[in-house]
Amino acid sequence: MANYRKRGSRWYFQIYTGTDPTTGRKQFKSKGGFKTKKEAQLAAAEVEKEVFENTYVQEQNITFQEFTLEWIKTYRETSKISSVRNRQHNLDHLNRFFGNKKMKDITRKQYQAMLASLHSAGYAFNTLDGIHATGRMVFRKAVEFNIIKDSPCDFAKIPRKVETVEEVESSKGEIKFMEKEELIRFLNAAKESGIDKDYPMFLTLAYSGLRVGELIALKWSDIDMYKNTLRVTKTYYNPNNRTKDYQLLTPKTKGSIRTLKMDAGVMEVLKKQKEHQKDLIEKMKNEYTQLDFVFAKEVQNPGYPEFLKTVNTHMRRLLKISGINKELTPHSLRHTHTSLLIEAGVGVKEIQQRLGHGDINTTMNIYAHITENMEEKASQKFSELMRGSLDL
Repeated sequence: MANYRKRGSRWYFQIYTGTDPTTGRKQFKSKGGFKTKKEAQLAAAEVEKEVFENTYVQEQNITFQEFTLEWIKTYRETSKISSVRNRQHNLDHLNRFFGNKKMKDITRKQYQAMLASLHSAGYAFNTLDGIHATGRMVFRKAVEFNIIKDSPCDFAKIPRKVETVEEVESSKGEIKFMEKEELIRFLNAAKESGIDKDYPMFLTLAYSGLRVGELIALKWSDIDMYKNTLRVTKTYYNPNNRTKDYQLLTPKTKGSIRTLKMDAGVMEVLKKQKEHQKDLIEKMKNEYTQLDFVFAKEVQNPGYPEFLKTVNTHMRRLLKISGINKELTPHSLRHTHTSLLIEAGVGVKEIQQRLGHGDINTTMNIYAHITENMEEKASQKFSELMRGSLDL
Protein backbone atom coordinates (compact mmCIF):
# COMPACT_ATOMS: atom_id res chain seq x y z
CA MET A 1 0.00 0.00 0.00
CA ALA A 2 1.25 3.47 -0.88
CA ASN A 3 2.23 6.15 1.61
CA TYR A 4 1.47 9.79 0.75
CA ARG A 5 3.08 12.94 2.07
CA LYS A 6 2.95 16.59 1.30
CA ARG A 7 6.12 18.64 0.89
CA GLY A 8 5.36 22.31 0.62
CA SER A 9 2.59 22.58 -1.94
CA ARG A 10 3.34 19.27 -3.69
CA TRP A 11 2.42 15.65 -2.97
CA TYR A 12 4.55 12.55 -3.32
CA PHE A 13 4.08 8.80 -2.80
CA GLN A 14 6.22 5.84 -1.78
CA ILE A 15 5.38 2.20 -2.58
CA TYR A 16 7.06 -1.04 -1.54
CA THR A 17 7.84 -2.90 -4.79
CA GLY A 18 9.55 -6.05 -3.56
CA THR A 19 12.95 -7.38 -2.51
CA ASP A 20 16.19 -7.11 -4.47
CA PRO A 21 17.08 -10.75 -5.33
CA THR A 22 20.80 -9.95 -5.16
CA THR A 23 21.05 -7.98 -1.90
CA GLY A 24 17.86 -9.04 -0.12
CA ARG A 25 17.06 -5.40 0.60
CA LYS A 26 13.56 -3.98 0.37
CA GLN A 27 12.92 -1.84 -2.68
CA PHE A 28 10.65 1.21 -2.91
CA LYS A 29 9.36 3.43 -5.67
CA SER A 30 9.06 7.13 -4.80
CA LYS A 31 7.77 9.94 -6.94
CA GLY A 32 6.74 13.53 -6.23
CA GLY A 33 5.74 16.80 -7.79
CA PHE A 34 1.98 16.18 -7.87
CA LYS A 35 -0.30 19.20 -7.43
CA THR A 36 -3.00 17.25 -5.57
CA LYS A 37 -3.20 14.10 -3.48
CA LYS A 38 -5.62 12.68 -6.06
CA GLU A 39 -2.97 12.96 -8.80
CA ALA A 40 -0.46 11.17 -6.56
CA GLN A 41 -2.99 8.41 -5.81
CA LEU A 42 -3.71 7.83 -9.51
CA ALA A 43 0.00 7.58 -10.32
CA ALA A 44 0.60 5.25 -7.36
CA ALA A 45 -2.29 3.04 -8.46
CA GLU A 46 -0.55 2.48 -11.81
CA VAL A 47 2.63 1.34 -10.07
CA GLU A 48 0.69 -0.92 -7.66
CA LYS A 49 -1.08 -2.52 -10.62
CA GLU A 50 2.27 -3.29 -12.30
CA VAL A 51 3.67 -4.75 -9.04
CA PHE A 52 0.55 -6.93 -8.65
CA GLU A 53 0.76 -8.12 -12.28
CA ASN A 54 4.52 -8.71 -11.97
CA THR A 55 5.27 -6.30 -14.84
CA TYR A 56 6.94 -3.61 -12.73
CA VAL A 57 10.57 -2.77 -13.58
CA GLN A 58 12.77 -1.42 -10.79
CA GLU A 59 14.82 1.01 -12.86
CA GLN A 60 18.51 1.22 -11.97
CA ASN A 61 20.78 4.19 -11.31
CA ILE A 62 23.43 3.38 -13.92
CA THR A 63 24.48 6.30 -16.15
CA PHE A 64 24.35 6.22 -19.95
CA GLN A 65 28.15 6.22 -20.21
CA GLU A 66 28.53 3.38 -17.69
CA PHE A 67 25.99 1.25 -19.53
CA THR A 68 27.43 1.91 -23.00
CA LEU A 69 30.95 0.98 -21.86
CA GLU A 70 29.64 -2.51 -21.09
CA TRP A 71 27.39 -2.58 -24.16
CA ILE A 72 30.19 -1.85 -26.64
CA LYS A 73 32.35 -4.60 -25.07
CA THR A 74 29.60 -7.14 -25.77
CA TYR A 75 28.94 -5.71 -29.23
CA ARG A 76 32.65 -6.01 -30.09
CA GLU A 77 32.59 -9.79 -29.50
CA THR A 78 30.19 -10.50 -32.38
CA SER A 79 30.76 -7.63 -34.83
CA LYS A 80 33.26 -6.60 -37.50
CA ILE A 81 35.83 -4.03 -36.47
CA SER A 82 34.47 -1.52 -39.00
CA SER A 83 31.00 -1.82 -37.41
CA VAL A 84 32.45 -1.44 -33.90
CA ARG A 85 34.33 1.66 -35.03
CA ASN A 86 31.13 3.20 -36.42
CA ARG A 87 29.11 2.37 -33.29
CA GLN A 88 31.80 3.86 -31.05
CA HIS A 89 31.83 7.02 -33.15
CA ASN A 90 28.05 7.27 -32.76
CA LEU A 91 28.30 6.67 -29.01
CA ASP A 92 30.71 9.60 -28.74
CA HIS A 93 27.95 11.85 -30.06
CA LEU A 94 25.34 10.34 -27.73
CA ASN A 95 27.62 10.63 -24.70
CA ARG A 96 28.02 14.36 -25.31
CA PHE A 97 24.33 14.70 -24.50
CA PHE A 98 23.61 11.83 -22.12
CA GLY A 99 26.94 10.56 -20.74
CA ASN A 100 26.41 11.62 -17.11
CA LYS A 101 22.64 11.19 -17.10
CA LYS A 102 21.06 8.16 -15.48
CA MET A 103 19.52 5.85 -18.05
CA LYS A 104 16.16 5.96 -16.30
CA ASP A 105 16.07 9.78 -16.39
CA ILE A 106 16.51 10.19 -20.16
CA THR A 107 13.14 11.14 -21.61
CA ARG A 108 11.69 10.92 -25.11
CA LYS A 109 11.60 14.70 -25.21
CA GLN A 110 15.32 14.92 -24.38
CA TYR A 111 16.20 12.27 -26.96
CA GLN A 112 14.23 14.04 -29.69
CA ALA A 113 15.87 17.34 -28.69
CA MET A 114 19.28 15.69 -29.12
CA LEU A 115 18.44 14.71 -32.72
CA ALA A 116 17.11 18.21 -33.39
CA SER A 117 20.27 19.78 -31.96
CA LEU A 118 22.55 17.68 -34.18
CA HIS A 119 20.38 18.47 -37.19
CA SER A 120 20.61 22.20 -36.45
CA ALA A 121 24.39 21.85 -36.17
CA GLY A 122 24.46 20.72 -39.81
CA TYR A 123 24.85 16.95 -39.45
CA ALA A 124 23.79 15.02 -42.56
CA PHE A 125 20.74 12.77 -42.52
CA ASN A 126 22.87 9.61 -42.93
CA THR A 127 25.01 10.61 -39.93
CA LEU A 128 21.91 11.21 -37.81
CA ASP A 129 20.46 7.91 -39.00
CA GLY A 130 23.60 6.09 -37.78
CA ILE A 131 23.51 7.84 -34.39
CA HIS A 132 19.80 7.08 -33.99
CA ALA A 133 20.31 3.42 -34.96
CA THR A 134 23.01 3.07 -32.28
CA GLY A 135 20.78 4.81 -29.73
CA ARG A 136 17.94 2.38 -30.46
CA MET A 137 20.27 -0.61 -30.01
CA VAL A 138 21.57 0.67 -26.67
CA PHE A 139 18.20 1.52 -25.14
CA ARG A 140 16.60 -1.68 -26.46
CA LYS A 141 19.27 -3.68 -24.64
CA ALA A 142 18.71 -1.61 -21.49
CA VAL A 143 14.99 -2.49 -21.61
CA GLU A 144 15.88 -6.16 -22.13
CA PHE A 145 18.11 -6.07 -19.02
CA ASN A 146 15.43 -4.27 -16.94
CA ILE A 147 17.70 -1.24 -16.55
CA ILE A 148 14.82 0.92 -17.78
CA LYS A 149 11.16 0.27 -18.43
CA ASP A 150 10.75 2.00 -21.81
CA SER A 151 13.09 3.24 -24.52
CA PRO A 152 13.22 7.02 -25.05
CA CYS A 153 13.96 6.28 -28.72
CA ASP A 154 10.41 5.06 -29.31
CA PHE A 155 8.57 7.39 -31.70
CA ALA A 156 11.67 9.59 -32.22
CA LYS A 157 11.98 11.07 -35.71
CA ILE A 158 15.12 12.18 -37.53
CA PRO A 159 14.65 15.79 -38.67
CA ARG A 160 14.95 16.39 -42.39
CA LYS A 161 15.88 19.59 -44.14
CA VAL A 162 12.97 20.89 -46.17
CA GLU A 163 14.41 21.77 -49.56
CA THR A 164 13.29 24.87 -51.40
CA VAL A 165 12.00 24.66 -54.97
CA GLU A 166 15.28 26.19 -56.15
CA GLU A 167 17.34 23.56 -54.32
CA VAL A 168 15.28 20.70 -55.73
CA GLU A 169 15.55 22.06 -59.26
CA SER A 170 19.31 22.61 -59.01
CA SER A 171 20.01 19.21 -57.43
CA LYS A 172 21.53 16.89 -60.03
CA GLY A 173 22.00 13.68 -58.07
CA GLU A 174 24.39 12.68 -60.84
CA ILE A 175 26.22 9.37 -60.87
CA LYS A 176 29.58 10.01 -62.52
CA PHE A 177 31.05 7.58 -65.02
CA MET A 178 33.11 7.52 -68.20
CA GLU A 179 31.76 7.19 -71.71
CA LYS A 180 33.11 4.21 -73.65
CA GLU A 181 35.49 6.44 -75.63
CA GLU A 182 36.76 8.07 -72.42
CA LEU A 183 37.37 4.69 -70.81
CA ILE A 184 39.45 3.60 -73.80
CA ARG A 185 41.52 6.79 -73.56
CA PHE A 186 41.97 6.32 -69.81
CA LEU A 187 43.06 2.68 -70.11
CA ASN A 188 45.45 3.53 -72.95
CA ALA A 189 46.98 6.23 -70.73
CA ALA A 190 47.34 3.64 -67.94
CA LYS A 191 49.03 1.24 -70.37
CA GLU A 192 51.42 3.79 -71.86
CA SER A 193 52.08 6.11 -68.91
CA GLY A 194 50.99 4.16 -65.83
CA ILE A 195 53.18 3.74 -62.75
CA ASP A 196 53.98 0.23 -61.50
CA LYS A 197 50.78 -1.86 -61.72
CA ASP A 198 48.40 0.91 -62.86
CA TYR A 199 47.34 -0.77 -66.10
CA PRO A 200 46.36 -4.24 -64.76
CA MET A 201 44.78 -2.62 -61.70
CA PHE A 202 42.53 -0.14 -63.53
CA LEU A 203 41.81 -2.63 -66.32
CA THR A 204 40.54 -5.12 -63.72
CA LEU A 205 38.41 -2.44 -62.05
CA ALA A 206 36.87 -1.39 -65.36
CA TYR A 207 36.12 -4.94 -66.52
CA SER A 208 34.85 -6.31 -63.19
CA GLY A 209 32.94 -3.48 -61.49
CA LEU A 210 34.65 -4.35 -58.19
CA ARG A 211 34.58 -2.02 -55.21
CA VAL A 212 38.08 -0.62 -54.66
CA GLY A 213 38.41 -2.37 -51.28
CA GLU A 214 37.55 -5.68 -52.97
CA LEU A 215 40.19 -5.06 -55.64
CA ILE A 216 42.94 -4.31 -53.10
CA ALA A 217 42.03 -7.45 -51.11
CA LEU A 218 42.34 -9.73 -54.17
CA LYS A 219 44.85 -12.57 -53.84
CA TRP A 220 46.19 -14.82 -56.55
CA SER A 221 44.32 -17.68 -54.90
CA ASP A 222 41.08 -15.85 -55.82
CA ILE A 223 41.89 -15.96 -59.55
CA ASP A 224 41.37 -19.04 -61.73
CA MET A 225 43.44 -18.55 -64.88
CA TYR A 226 41.95 -21.67 -66.52
CA LYS A 227 38.29 -20.79 -66.00
CA ASN A 228 38.88 -17.03 -66.42
CA THR A 229 37.12 -16.29 -63.13
CA LEU A 230 37.70 -14.00 -60.19
CA ARG A 231 36.33 -14.83 -56.72
CA VAL A 232 35.32 -12.00 -54.33
CA THR A 233 35.30 -13.02 -50.66
CA LYS A 234 36.82 -10.12 -48.73
CA THR A 235 37.48 -6.39 -48.62
CA TYR A 236 40.45 -4.32 -47.47
CA TYR A 237 40.07 -2.19 -44.31
CA ASN A 238 42.75 0.23 -43.13
CA PRO A 239 41.23 3.49 -41.76
CA ASN A 240 44.54 4.78 -40.37
CA ASN A 241 46.62 4.07 -43.50
CA ARG A 242 49.24 2.08 -41.62
CA THR A 243 50.77 -0.45 -43.97
CA LYS A 244 50.85 -3.42 -41.60
CA ASP A 245 47.70 -2.63 -39.60
CA TYR A 246 45.25 -3.50 -42.37
CA GLN A 247 42.47 -6.04 -42.01
CA LEU A 248 40.65 -8.24 -44.51
CA LEU A 249 36.95 -8.19 -43.68
CA THR A 250 33.95 -9.98 -45.12
CA PRO A 251 32.37 -7.96 -47.94
CA LYS A 252 29.65 -5.34 -47.58
CA THR A 253 26.68 -7.73 -48.02
CA LYS A 254 26.08 -11.47 -48.42
CA GLY A 255 25.50 -10.87 -52.12
CA SER A 256 28.96 -9.31 -52.34
CA ILE A 257 30.53 -12.78 -52.12
CA ARG A 258 30.53 -13.76 -55.78
CA THR A 259 32.44 -15.31 -58.68
CA LEU A 260 32.89 -13.17 -61.80
CA LYS A 261 33.56 -14.40 -65.31
CA MET A 262 36.34 -12.24 -66.75
CA ASP A 263 37.43 -11.26 -70.25
CA ALA A 264 40.19 -13.51 -71.60
CA GLY A 265 42.26 -10.47 -72.59
CA VAL A 266 42.13 -9.13 -69.04
CA MET A 267 43.27 -12.52 -67.72
CA GLU A 268 46.28 -12.38 -70.05
CA VAL A 269 47.21 -8.99 -68.58
CA LEU A 270 46.87 -10.46 -65.07
CA LYS A 271 49.18 -13.33 -66.06
CA LYS A 272 51.78 -10.75 -67.07
CA GLN A 273 51.24 -8.99 -63.72
CA LYS A 274 51.93 -12.28 -61.94
CA GLU A 275 55.13 -12.80 -63.93
CA HIS A 276 56.21 -9.23 -63.19
CA GLN A 277 55.57 -9.83 -59.49
CA LYS A 278 57.59 -13.05 -59.55
CA ASP A 279 60.53 -11.20 -61.10
CA LEU A 280 60.21 -8.50 -58.45
CA ILE A 281 60.21 -11.08 -55.64
CA GLU A 282 63.28 -12.77 -57.11
CA LYS A 283 65.06 -9.44 -57.37
CA MET A 284 64.10 -8.09 -53.92
CA LYS A 285 64.29 -11.44 -52.09
CA ASN A 286 63.77 -10.87 -48.33
CA GLU A 287 62.75 -7.25 -48.81
CA TYR A 288 59.49 -8.44 -50.39
CA THR A 289 56.85 -9.78 -47.98
CA GLN A 290 55.00 -12.55 -49.83
CA LEU A 291 51.32 -12.24 -48.88
CA ASP A 292 49.82 -13.32 -52.24
CA PHE A 293 48.17 -9.96 -53.02
CA VAL A 294 47.58 -9.34 -56.72
CA PHE A 295 48.06 -5.57 -56.49
CA ALA A 296 50.70 -5.36 -53.79
CA LYS A 297 52.99 -2.43 -53.08
CA GLU A 298 56.19 -2.47 -55.12
CA VAL A 299 58.10 0.14 -53.11
CA GLN A 300 58.00 0.95 -49.38
CA ASN A 301 56.94 -2.31 -47.70
CA PRO A 302 56.67 -4.29 -50.97
CA GLY A 303 54.22 -7.17 -50.84
CA TYR A 304 51.69 -5.47 -48.57
CA PRO A 305 48.34 -4.34 -50.04
CA GLU A 306 48.25 -0.93 -51.68
CA PHE A 307 46.61 2.04 -49.91
CA LEU A 308 43.20 3.12 -51.23
CA LYS A 309 44.41 6.72 -51.38
CA THR A 310 47.31 5.68 -53.64
CA VAL A 311 44.86 4.18 -56.14
CA ASN A 312 42.93 7.46 -56.08
CA THR A 313 46.10 9.54 -56.59
CA HIS A 314 47.22 7.40 -59.54
CA MET A 315 43.79 7.69 -61.12
CA ARG A 316 43.81 11.50 -60.90
CA ARG A 317 47.19 11.53 -62.65
CA LEU A 318 45.93 9.31 -65.48
CA LEU A 319 42.74 11.35 -65.91
CA LYS A 320 44.89 14.42 -66.43
CA ILE A 321 47.11 12.63 -68.95
CA SER A 322 44.10 11.34 -70.89
CA GLY A 323 42.44 14.78 -70.92
CA ILE A 324 39.28 13.71 -69.09
CA ASN A 325 38.05 16.77 -67.22
CA LYS A 326 35.63 15.09 -64.82
CA GLU A 327 35.72 14.66 -61.06
CA LEU A 328 36.05 10.88 -61.04
CA THR A 329 37.25 8.38 -58.44
CA PRO A 330 38.11 4.68 -58.66
CA HIS A 331 34.49 3.99 -57.65
CA SER A 332 33.45 5.77 -60.87
CA LEU A 333 34.89 2.80 -62.77
CA ARG A 334 32.28 0.65 -61.02
CA HIS A 335 29.57 2.98 -62.37
CA THR A 336 31.29 2.97 -65.77
CA HIS A 337 31.13 -0.83 -65.78
CA THR A 338 27.42 -0.62 -64.93
CA SER A 339 26.70 1.90 -67.69
CA LEU A 340 28.40 -0.28 -70.30
CA LEU A 341 26.48 -3.35 -69.10
CA ILE A 342 23.24 -1.38 -69.52
CA GLU A 343 24.35 -0.23 -72.98
CA ALA A 344 25.06 -3.86 -73.87
CA GLY A 345 21.49 -4.80 -72.89
CA VAL A 346 22.31 -6.78 -69.72
CA GLY A 347 19.32 -7.20 -67.37
CA VAL A 348 19.00 -5.56 -63.95
CA LYS A 349 19.12 -8.89 -62.06
CA GLU A 350 22.35 -9.92 -63.80
CA ILE A 351 23.87 -6.50 -63.08
CA GLN A 352 22.88 -6.82 -59.39
CA GLN A 353 24.63 -10.20 -59.14
CA ARG A 354 27.76 -9.00 -60.92
CA LEU A 355 28.08 -5.88 -58.76
CA GLY A 356 27.28 -7.78 -55.54
CA HIS A 357 24.39 -5.56 -54.45
CA GLY A 358 22.47 -7.08 -51.53
CA ASP A 359 19.35 -5.08 -52.41
CA ILE A 360 18.09 -4.87 -55.99
CA ASN A 361 16.77 -1.36 -55.20
CA THR A 362 20.40 -0.18 -55.07
CA THR A 363 20.91 -1.52 -58.59
CA MET A 364 17.60 -0.03 -59.77
CA ASN A 365 18.55 3.44 -58.47
CA ILE A 366 21.89 3.38 -60.30
CA TYR A 367 20.19 1.93 -63.39
CA ALA A 368 17.61 4.74 -63.39
CA HIS A 369 20.25 7.47 -62.98
CA ILE A 370 22.47 6.10 -65.73
CA THR A 371 19.68 5.45 -68.26
CA GLU A 372 18.32 8.96 -67.64
CA ASN A 373 21.80 10.34 -68.34
CA MET A 374 22.07 8.23 -71.50
CA GLU A 375 18.64 9.40 -72.73
CA GLU A 376 19.62 13.03 -72.19
CA LYS A 377 22.83 12.56 -74.17
CA ALA A 378 20.95 10.77 -76.95
CA SER A 379 18.62 13.77 -77.18
CA GLN A 380 21.59 16.15 -77.30
CA LYS A 381 23.26 14.14 -80.07
CA PHE A 382 20.05 14.17 -82.12
CA SER A 383 19.73 17.93 -81.65
CA GLU A 384 23.33 18.42 -82.79
CA LEU A 385 22.71 16.23 -85.82
CA MET A 386 19.61 18.21 -86.85
CA ARG A 387 20.94 21.66 -85.99
CA GLY A 388 20.81 23.93 -89.03
CA SER A 389 18.84 21.39 -91.06
CA LEU A 390 15.41 22.65 -90.09
CA ASP A 391 14.05 26.10 -89.34
CA LEU A 392 12.20 25.53 -86.04
